[in-house]
Amino acid sequence: MTTPLVFHPIYSQLDLPERHRFPIEKYVGIRDELIRRGIDKARFITPSPLDFSVLTDNYDRQYVEALTSGNLDKKAMRRIGFPWSQQLIERTRTAVAGTCLTASLALQHGKALNLTGGYHHAFADFGSGFCLFNDLYLAAKTMQKSSAIDNVLIVDLDVHQGDGTAKLAENDRDIFTLSIHGEKNFPYRKQQSDIDIGLAKGTEDDEYLQTLEQALALAKRQFQPDAIIYDAGVDVHVNDDLGHLHISTEGVYERDKIVFALAEQLGVPIAAVIGGGYQRDIAALVDVHIQLYRAAGVIS
Repeated sequence: MTTPLVFHPIYSQLDLPERHRFPIEKYVGIRDELIRRGIDKARFITPSPLDFSVLTDNYDRQYVEALTSGNLDKKAMRRIGFPWSQQLIERTRTAVAGTCLTASLALQHGKALNLTGGYHHAFADFGSGFCLFNDLYLAAKTMQKSSAIDNVLIVDLDVHQGDGTAKLAENDRDIFTLSIHGEKNFPYRKQQSDIDIGLAKGTEDDEYLQTLEQALALAKRQFQPDAIIYDAGVDVHVNDDLGHLHISTEGVYERDKIVFALAEQLGVPIAAVIGGGYQRDIAALVDVHIQLYRAAGVIS
Protein backbone atom coordinates (compact mmCIF):
# COMPACT_ATOMS: atom_id res chain seq x y z
CA MET A 1 0.00 0.00 0.00
CA THR A 2 1.39 3.42 -0.96
CA THR A 3 2.09 5.70 1.99
CA PRO A 4 0.34 9.08 1.58
CA LEU A 5 2.50 12.21 1.69
CA VAL A 6 0.91 15.55 2.59
CA PHE A 7 2.43 18.80 1.32
CA HIS A 8 1.46 22.34 0.36
CA PRO A 9 3.86 24.94 -1.11
CA ILE A 10 2.66 27.42 1.53
CA TYR A 11 4.63 25.41 4.11
CA SER A 12 7.72 27.29 2.88
CA GLN A 13 6.00 30.59 2.08
CA LEU A 14 6.58 33.03 4.91
CA ASP A 15 8.46 36.32 4.72
CA LEU A 16 10.82 36.48 7.69
CA PRO A 17 13.54 38.94 8.72
CA GLU A 18 17.03 38.21 7.43
CA ARG A 19 18.88 35.61 9.53
CA HIS A 20 15.68 34.60 11.33
CA ARG A 21 16.22 31.38 13.25
CA PHE A 22 13.32 29.47 11.66
CA PRO A 23 14.41 27.47 8.54
CA ILE A 24 11.30 28.08 6.45
CA GLU A 25 12.93 26.77 3.25
CA LYS A 26 13.31 23.23 4.55
CA TYR A 27 9.77 22.08 3.74
CA VAL A 28 9.99 22.62 0.01
CA GLY A 29 13.54 21.27 0.25
CA ILE A 30 12.22 17.97 1.63
CA ARG A 31 9.59 17.83 -1.15
CA ASP A 32 12.26 18.46 -3.79
CA GLU A 33 14.59 15.82 -2.33
CA LEU A 34 11.80 13.24 -2.31
CA ILE A 35 11.10 14.02 -5.97
CA ARG A 36 14.81 13.77 -6.75
CA ARG A 37 14.77 10.31 -5.15
CA GLY A 38 11.94 9.12 -7.35
CA ILE A 39 8.67 10.23 -5.74
CA ASP A 40 6.14 11.36 -8.36
CA LYS A 41 4.91 14.95 -7.92
CA ALA A 42 1.35 13.69 -8.22
CA ARG A 43 1.76 11.64 -5.07
CA PHE A 44 1.65 14.66 -2.76
CA ILE A 45 -1.78 15.35 -1.27
CA THR A 46 -2.62 19.03 -0.75
CA PRO A 47 -4.45 20.14 2.41
CA SER A 48 -6.95 22.99 2.51
CA PRO A 49 -6.73 25.63 5.28
CA LEU A 50 -8.37 24.59 8.53
CA ASP A 51 -11.77 26.12 9.25
CA PHE A 52 -11.72 28.75 11.97
CA SER A 53 -14.53 26.86 13.72
CA VAL A 54 -12.20 23.89 14.29
CA LEU A 55 -9.73 26.21 16.01
CA THR A 56 -12.34 27.94 18.18
CA ASP A 57 -13.90 24.59 19.11
CA ASN A 58 -10.57 23.26 20.41
CA TYR A 59 -8.63 26.31 21.59
CA ASP A 60 -9.38 29.48 23.51
CA ARG A 61 -11.70 31.60 21.35
CA GLN A 62 -10.28 34.92 22.51
CA TYR A 63 -6.74 33.81 21.63
CA VAL A 64 -7.80 32.42 18.24
CA GLU A 65 -9.70 35.58 17.31
CA ALA A 66 -6.96 37.95 18.50
CA LEU A 67 -4.24 36.01 16.69
CA THR A 68 -6.05 35.51 13.41
CA SER A 69 -7.20 39.14 13.24
CA GLY A 70 -3.76 40.57 13.96
CA ASN A 71 -4.80 41.97 17.36
CA LEU A 72 -2.62 39.80 19.59
CA ASP A 73 -0.40 41.99 21.75
CA LYS A 74 3.28 42.42 20.92
CA LYS A 75 4.51 40.47 23.93
CA ALA A 76 2.42 37.45 22.94
CA MET A 77 3.73 37.65 19.36
CA ARG A 78 7.32 37.84 20.62
CA ARG A 79 6.66 34.65 22.60
CA ILE A 80 5.57 32.98 19.35
CA GLY A 81 8.71 34.21 17.59
CA PHE A 82 7.24 35.34 14.27
CA PRO A 83 6.14 38.78 13.09
CA TRP A 84 2.39 38.82 12.47
CA SER A 85 1.12 38.69 8.89
CA GLN A 86 -1.91 37.34 7.10
CA GLN A 87 0.53 35.02 5.33
CA LEU A 88 1.53 33.58 8.72
CA ILE A 89 -2.11 32.84 9.57
CA GLU A 90 -2.83 31.16 6.22
CA ARG A 91 0.37 29.11 6.42
CA THR A 92 -0.48 28.01 9.96
CA ARG A 93 -4.06 27.06 9.12
CA THR A 94 -2.79 24.99 6.19
CA ALA A 95 0.06 23.34 8.10
CA VAL A 96 -2.20 22.31 10.99
CA ALA A 97 -4.79 21.07 8.49
CA GLY A 98 -2.01 19.05 6.88
CA THR A 99 -1.35 17.17 10.11
CA CYS A 100 -5.07 16.52 10.62
CA LEU A 101 -5.30 15.24 7.04
CA THR A 102 -2.24 13.06 7.67
CA ALA A 103 -3.99 11.58 10.72
CA SER A 104 -7.11 10.80 8.67
CA LEU A 105 -5.05 9.25 5.88
CA ALA A 106 -3.15 7.10 8.39
CA LEU A 107 -6.46 5.58 9.47
CA GLN A 108 -7.16 4.62 5.86
CA HIS A 109 -3.67 3.51 4.80
CA GLY A 110 -2.00 2.47 8.06
CA LYS A 111 0.70 5.10 7.73
CA ALA A 112 0.91 8.69 6.46
CA LEU A 113 3.47 11.50 6.65
CA ASN A 114 3.21 15.27 6.64
CA LEU A 115 6.08 17.40 5.30
CA THR A 116 5.63 19.84 8.17
CA GLY A 117 4.05 19.66 11.62
CA GLY A 118 5.06 19.23 15.22
CA TYR A 119 3.83 22.56 16.60
CA HIS A 120 3.98 21.23 20.12
CA HIS A 121 4.73 24.44 22.07
CA ALA A 122 1.26 25.90 21.40
CA PHE A 123 -1.15 25.90 24.35
CA ALA A 124 -4.91 26.43 24.34
CA ASP A 125 -4.61 30.16 24.95
CA PHE A 126 -1.16 31.19 23.74
CA GLY A 127 1.52 30.30 21.25
CA SER A 128 5.23 29.83 21.87
CA GLY A 129 8.44 28.75 20.18
CA PHE A 130 7.29 29.15 16.54
CA CYS A 131 4.02 27.31 17.31
CA LEU A 132 0.64 29.05 16.98
CA PHE A 133 -1.81 26.12 17.17
CA ASN A 134 -1.01 22.62 18.40
CA ASP A 135 -1.44 20.27 15.47
CA LEU A 136 -0.50 17.11 17.38
CA TYR A 137 -3.34 17.46 19.84
CA LEU A 138 -5.80 18.34 17.11
CA ALA A 139 -4.65 15.35 15.05
CA ALA A 140 -5.29 13.07 18.03
CA LYS A 141 -8.81 14.47 18.30
CA THR A 142 -9.23 13.94 14.54
CA MET A 143 -8.29 10.27 14.89
CA GLN A 144 -10.68 9.82 17.79
CA LYS A 145 -13.62 10.76 15.57
CA SER A 146 -13.23 7.28 14.07
CA SER A 147 -15.21 4.60 15.89
CA ALA A 148 -12.13 2.38 15.71
CA ILE A 149 -9.92 4.78 17.68
CA ASP A 150 -10.19 5.42 21.40
CA ASN A 151 -6.62 5.72 22.68
CA VAL A 152 -3.97 7.79 20.89
CA LEU A 153 -0.28 7.73 21.80
CA ILE A 154 1.70 10.88 20.93
CA VAL A 155 5.42 10.09 20.67
CA ASP A 156 7.37 13.34 20.69
CA LEU A 157 11.09 12.95 19.97
CA ASP A 158 11.84 16.56 19.14
CA VAL A 159 14.74 17.78 21.31
CA HIS A 160 12.39 20.26 22.99
CA GLN A 161 9.72 18.96 25.35
CA GLY A 162 6.20 18.98 23.92
CA ASP A 163 4.96 21.23 26.69
CA GLY A 164 1.86 22.52 24.92
CA THR A 165 0.77 19.01 23.99
CA ALA A 166 1.29 17.78 27.55
CA LYS A 167 -0.81 20.60 28.97
CA LEU A 168 -3.60 20.26 26.41
CA ALA A 169 -3.87 16.51 26.99
CA GLU A 170 -3.40 16.49 30.77
CA ASN A 171 -7.09 15.76 31.40
CA ASP A 172 -7.56 13.45 28.39
CA ARG A 173 -7.14 9.92 29.71
CA ASP A 174 -7.39 8.60 26.14
CA ILE A 175 -4.43 10.66 24.87
CA PHE A 176 -1.06 9.47 26.18
CA THR A 177 1.93 11.80 25.79
CA LEU A 178 5.53 10.61 25.69
CA SER A 179 8.36 13.13 25.36
CA ILE A 180 12.10 12.41 25.18
CA HIS A 181 13.95 15.70 25.07
CA GLY A 182 16.98 17.67 26.18
CA GLU A 183 16.63 18.29 29.91
CA LYS A 184 18.44 21.63 29.86
CA ASN A 185 16.84 23.09 26.78
CA PHE A 186 13.76 25.09 25.86
CA PRO A 187 11.14 25.13 27.33
CA TYR A 188 12.88 25.77 30.63
CA ARG A 189 9.59 25.41 32.49
CA LYS A 190 8.50 21.90 31.59
CA GLN A 191 4.94 20.55 31.70
CA GLN A 192 4.10 17.01 32.80
CA SER A 193 3.67 14.44 30.05
CA ASP A 194 2.56 10.90 30.84
CA ILE A 195 6.18 9.90 30.28
CA ASP A 196 8.97 12.49 30.33
CA ILE A 197 12.62 11.63 29.86
CA GLY A 198 15.13 14.47 29.94
CA LEU A 199 18.49 13.77 28.32
CA ALA A 200 21.83 15.27 29.26
CA LYS A 201 23.72 17.43 26.79
CA GLY A 202 25.99 15.36 24.58
CA THR A 203 23.86 12.18 24.69
CA GLU A 204 24.95 9.84 21.86
CA ASP A 205 23.25 7.20 19.71
CA ASP A 206 23.51 4.09 21.87
CA GLU A 207 22.13 5.65 25.04
CA TYR A 208 19.48 7.53 23.07
CA LEU A 209 18.14 4.49 21.22
CA GLN A 210 18.19 2.33 24.33
CA THR A 211 16.27 5.02 26.22
CA LEU A 212 13.71 5.20 23.42
CA GLU A 213 13.12 1.45 23.35
CA GLN A 214 12.65 1.38 27.14
CA ALA A 215 10.24 4.34 27.02
CA LEU A 216 8.14 2.81 24.25
CA ALA A 217 8.00 -0.50 26.11
CA LEU A 218 6.77 1.37 29.19
CA ALA A 219 4.17 3.28 27.16
CA LYS A 220 2.94 0.06 25.61
CA ARG A 221 2.50 -1.50 29.07
CA GLN A 222 0.73 1.50 30.56
CA PHE A 223 -1.44 2.40 27.59
CA GLN A 224 -2.94 0.28 24.84
CA PRO A 225 -2.90 2.68 21.87
CA ASP A 226 -5.23 2.35 18.93
CA ALA A 227 -3.14 4.87 16.96
CA ILE A 228 0.17 6.72 17.14
CA ILE A 229 1.11 10.29 16.26
CA TYR A 230 4.86 10.75 15.86
CA ASP A 231 6.82 14.00 16.05
CA ALA A 232 10.14 13.12 14.41
CA GLY A 233 12.06 16.30 15.23
CA VAL A 234 15.68 16.18 14.05
CA ASP A 235 17.00 18.91 16.33
CA VAL A 236 18.51 16.00 18.29
CA HIS A 237 21.18 15.82 15.55
CA VAL A 238 24.81 16.42 16.47
CA ASN A 239 25.05 19.34 14.02
CA ASP A 240 21.84 21.07 15.06
CA ASP A 241 22.35 24.63 16.24
CA LEU A 242 19.80 24.38 19.07
CA GLY A 243 19.84 20.74 20.11
CA HIS A 244 22.98 20.06 22.22
CA LEU A 245 22.67 16.27 21.73
CA HIS A 246 25.10 14.17 19.69
CA ILE A 247 22.82 11.94 17.62
CA SER A 248 24.15 10.92 14.20
CA THR A 249 22.16 10.87 10.97
CA GLU A 250 22.11 7.08 11.13
CA GLY A 251 20.96 7.33 14.74
CA VAL A 252 18.00 9.45 13.62
CA TYR A 253 17.16 6.83 10.99
CA GLU A 254 17.33 3.99 13.53
CA ARG A 255 15.16 6.00 15.94
CA ASP A 256 12.48 6.51 13.31
CA LYS A 257 12.56 2.81 12.38
CA ILE A 258 11.98 1.89 16.02
CA VAL A 259 8.84 4.04 16.20
CA PHE A 260 7.42 2.70 12.93
CA ALA A 261 8.22 -0.84 14.10
CA LEU A 262 6.16 -0.26 17.24
CA ALA A 263 3.13 0.72 15.14
CA GLU A 264 3.59 -2.36 12.98
CA GLN A 265 4.00 -4.61 16.01
CA LEU A 266 0.81 -3.26 17.57
CA GLY A 267 -1.04 -3.23 14.27
CA VAL A 268 -2.10 0.40 14.67
CA PRO A 269 -2.04 3.36 12.26
CA ILE A 270 0.71 5.96 12.58
CA ALA A 271 0.75 9.59 11.43
CA ALA A 272 4.18 11.24 11.38
CA VAL A 273 5.30 14.86 11.18
CA ILE A 274 8.81 16.23 10.74
CA GLY A 275 9.14 18.43 13.83
CA GLY A 276 12.07 20.72 14.55
CA GLY A 277 15.49 21.01 12.98
CA TYR A 278 17.58 24.17 12.94
CA GLN A 279 20.79 23.70 10.97
CA ARG A 280 21.37 26.80 8.86
CA ASP A 281 22.69 24.60 6.04
CA ILE A 282 19.32 23.70 4.52
CA ALA A 283 20.70 20.90 2.34
CA ALA A 284 22.30 19.26 5.38
CA LEU A 285 19.10 19.73 7.37
CA VAL A 286 16.97 18.18 4.64
CA ASP A 287 19.30 15.18 4.58
CA VAL A 288 18.53 14.53 8.25
CA HIS A 289 14.78 15.06 7.87
CA ILE A 290 14.71 12.70 4.89
CA GLN A 291 15.59 9.81 7.23
CA LEU A 292 11.94 9.76 8.32
CA TYR A 293 10.89 8.83 4.79
CA ARG A 294 13.61 6.17 4.57
CA ALA A 295 12.42 4.65 7.82
CA ALA A 296 8.81 4.69 6.62
CA GLY A 297 9.80 2.86 3.43
CA VAL A 298 8.81 5.78 1.18
CA ILE A 299 12.33 5.92 -0.29
CA SER A 300 15.29 3.58 -0.05
